[in-house]
Amino acid sequence: METVIRNVSDIGSADRRSLEHVIGRQLADDQRLLIRVIGPDVSLRAPTSATSADRPLPEWCNVYQGLTDEAITSLEKVVLTRADLTRAAE
Repeated sequence: METVIRNVSDIGSADRRSLEHVIGRQLADDQRLLIRVIGPDVSLRAPTSATSADRPLPEWCNVYQGLTDEAITSLEKVVLTRADLTRAAE
């Protein structure tokens, strides 16, 4: 397996356009491009983080569990008011 890393700002304009066409988006000058070349015998399994959808959510994700819709709406109003960073500092 070989890995090639290039600064986007160091890539010529024609090559850069070709690479942007391949990846389907424009590249910024402050980015780096990482290209990995692998042999045919390397397994292309999904990374383990991709299977995180199969795992249950942590307990703290159930913050609304047991609340009625009205209670959730009331709580949401308070949270969104406190999150409004445009209000004047006291």
